[in-house]
Amino acid sequence: MRLSTRIKSWRRYVPILDVIKRYRREDFPHDLVAGIVVGVITVPQAVAYAFLAGLPAQAGLYACLAPMVIYAILGSSKQLVVGPVAIAALMVAATVGEFAPQYSEEYLGITTVLCLQAGLVLLLLRISNMGGLVNLLSHPVIVGFVNAAAILIVVSQLNAFTGIARGTANDPFNRLADLLQAANTVNPAALAVGVACLAGLWLVRFSAIPIARLFFKNIADGHPVARAGPIIVAVAAGFAVWAGGWEESYGLATVGLVPAGLPSLTFPVFDVDLWIDLLPSSAMIALVAYVESFTIGTTIATKQHTRLNSNQELIALGAANIGAAFTGAYPVAGSFSRTSVNYQSGGRTPVSSLICAVVIIFTLLFFTPLIRHLPHAALAAIIMVSVVGVMDLRSFRDHWKIYREDTVTQIATLVTVLSFGVETGLLTGVGLSIAFFVRRSSKPNVAIVGRIFNTEHFRTAKRHEVETYPHIAAVRVDENLYFANANQIENKLLKIVQRRPRTKHLLLVCSSVNMIDITGLEMLLRINGNFDVLGIKLHLSEVKEEVMQQLQATDLIVSLTGSIFFTTDEAMKALVERV
Repeated sequence: MRLSTRIKSWRRYVPILDVIKRYRREDFPHDLVAGIVVGVITVPQAVAYAFLAGLPAQAGLYACLAPMVIYAILGSSKQLVVGPVAIAALMVAATVGEFAPQYSEEYLGITTVLCLQAGLVLLLLRISNMGGLVNLLSHPVIVGFVNAAAILIVVSQLNAFTGIARGTANDPFNRLADLLQAANTVNPAALAVGVACLAGLWLVRFSAIPIARLFFKNIADGHPVARAGPIIVAVAAGFAVWAGGWEESYGLATVGLVPAGLPSLTFPVFDVDLWIDLLPSSAMIALVAYVESFTIGTTIATKQHTRLNSNQELIALGAANIGAAFTGAYPVAGSFSRTSVNYQSGGRTPVSSLICAVVIIFTLLFFTPLIRHLPHAALAAIIMVSVVGVMDLRSFRDHWKIYREDTVTQIATLVTVLSFGVETGLLTGVGLSIAFFVRRSSKPNVAIVGRIFNTEHFRTAKRHEVETYPHIAAVRVDENLYFANANQIENKLLKIVQRRPRTKHLLLVCSSVNMIDITGLEMLLRINGNFDVLGIKLHLSEVKEEVMQQLQATDLIVSLTGSIFFTTDEAMKALVERV
């Protein structure tokens, strides 16, 4: 019995085993088609993101092998496709650009350490049950970061798009200034290829479905044909460059020779100083990768009425990044575009990701010569269109209508990411979110409540027609009682008593109180004693179990001048009788 329990406990950490056990023959054709479609789309994206990260083309393809397979085995999402993504590539590029000059320009060495550290951070979060830390990256922070990252990525691709040699500046403002100063060195061929590729990508995105419906009327709006733009553009641009000899004729920059074959086993360099320097960036990359992946996976799972296991996702994504570290890749995350294609193509299980990995393997073994003539301008266009698609500018207006502090956080994150870098921007956004939360909770709503006539329900006296009593003040505190608001709550309770001189009983309704810290407990003890001097008894109602346990650990239960009631209705009936 114990052995059987241990086996079941072990199997839950390897979800692919249950998938294989329940796999149906009719699922395979769907997974096969989805895997091939995603694999074909992945190749140009992987190469493009590798260049975005400042790495050779093969590093992007390597990032689609071990990480994708490992996640397919360990991940709790059936459709999430893990591999190179634009935001992680941007963060890698920023980190490598900062530290490579200090460590002998070891770009691949730095990226493998980033992978390993990011993977270990994710596993450490799982082991310590601290996955909730990622909640510090609130939605406004994420949106502000994504919008800023998209701008940074677009600016970073303008050199390749125009054929202008890159200057020494790293921040977007100076890079734009360098581009304007060097405008007379634009390569017309690169610019023409880039513009043509942009046009082709937008044309495929908006015209592919209507054109396909001329021949197949049952094609849905989200059909993968609308996302086939990158592979179509890449093939067309590569063929045009090869056929026209544009590399030599017009000095057009291309990918160049990509080594054929599978990645060899690599070991991250172990340099204590390097590891210490990279750790903050690795931790930030890990958190962003996890939030991005979990958000995408949850979106797809919701459509299928299923759920993701957040703890298992930490394990799967952590292991995927460790796998990337030992195969010459760079940090990976869940891809929104490729996951959407996988879902729309009919992928039913992680087998589709395994088939996608097979497509990448065949590409590395037999088709790398086809990548050689792919122009950088085409890759720049692919990247720019993909990141512009994830920008969310409408949220600025929507957040302003709902909660203006969120808009401030969003704008501050965007500006600081653009001005001072990714890590500083994210930390600024998190800091502002926490500051606004503390500020809001430090000014809690403390309202007098009364009974809705002939019912057991109590509502705020300011907004509803309710029944109140001059000798009883029933007060609801809509916040936890802790250090940031204890004095504010005490002052508001004193003012209520001063405005109601006939008060003999103060009932504190604790329905919204989920936690009390030491400062909050001291405040309750203080007002209990102060009100007793004034001849006012303090009562509590609707105290939650967790809060009651905290109260029982103090002298408040013994010294409380009044009583603790289960419900506010019960309390008011008892107090009315006493009066």
